[in-house]
Amino acid sequence: MSQQAAPQEEPAEPEAAGPRRPDLSIGSTGTTPYEDYVHADVLTHLQHPLSDDPGEMVFLVTTQVMELWFTVIVHEWHTAAQALRRDDLPVAMEALERSTHELEALNAAWKPLARLTPTQFNAFRGALGEGSGFQSAMYRRLEFLLGEKSASMLVPHRGAPREYAELEKALQEPSLWDEVLRLLSRRGYAIPTEVLEREMTARYEPDARVEAVWAEVYAGPRDGELVRLGEALTDVAELVWRWRNDHLVATRRAMGAKMGTGGSAGVAWLEKRASKNVFPELWTARSHV
Repeated sequence: MSQQAAPQEEPAEPEAAGPRRPDLSIGSTGTTPYEDYVHADVLTHLQHPLSDDPGEMVFLVTTQVMELWFTVIVHEWHTAAQALRRDDLPVAMEALERSTHELEALNAAWKPLARLTPTQFNAFRGALGEGSGFQSAMYRRLEFLLGEKSASMLVPHRGAPREYAELEKALQEPSLWDEVLRLLSRRGYAIPTEVLEREMTARYEPDARVEAVWAEVYAGPRDGELVRLGEALTDVAELVWRWRNDHLVATRRAMGAKMGTGGSAGVAWLEKRASKNVFPELWTARSHV
């Protein structure tokens, strides 16, 4: 008896063009698309307190959160610097404005630590050993982008090749402020040649002629794009100043004038940092408008 031919399968329809919808079910690896993207399991298992004091966990997590905000802000300012280099002021402004909200969130991170008494801080301070926020590589990159440069700041990172290489590169690159001044020069403002061609690895020093340029900018149309740029940078500078002062106050409350962790000068060093303005000519120029 002859066999019937098996029915032929319908050809599969081609997949529609465009991105595929993510599979929201738990995969065979036991994870989720959220976990694959955020890596929350990694983040929430990075805390390893070294003392029995419950307050150490708050200190440790808050410090890690600050490091993440440093990372985002460095990304924003690097984006702004690159945009300024190619005269893309709208993209630069967007990055600067985003960074102000991120700076506000960074500054708010001091709240869990700002009321530590000396007794509370001393309960876990020994766990820090030689560790100090002074050794934060990402914060150092943030400072370099502000023009606060010094080759000596690389020394604590000599034992970490990746961090050292990233910091060395950031040290040699123009800061965000350098890119702002170069933009002003291309727009026809009289930024001195020696300022434009300064040694990029050195700390930026204020110049009265740059101050005069900003006074000229602010004397122009109030809604001009360079005035808006100046105000966005002033917002950044103010929030950085607030960060430094909040750090100073929190440290004063927790440890007074004692030597800082890792051998740093503690409050004395923070007072010196808090007394300095970021983008200094933006502030002094206001006296001449």
